Amino acid sequence: MNKTPLTYNGKKKEFAPGSSLLRACNGLGMRVPTSCKKGDCGTCTVSVGGKRMKACVGKVPPAPKLK
Repeated sequence: MNKTPLTYNGKKKEFAPGSSLLRACNGLGMRVPTSCKKGDCGTCTVSVGGKRMKACVGKVPPAPKLK
């Protein structure tokens, strides 16, 4: 199974697509604030591949297919 590489402050790790985005952020050392934990308030919004995602309810996206 292909893993998705994510980078934060120069630290790079690979995570399984579909796994918790909040756990992936924590695994990279990123402390993401959470408030509602339902995706309603937007406090946990992070940028993944140029797209804004709510970490508390988001999943790690599949790795982009590069040509």
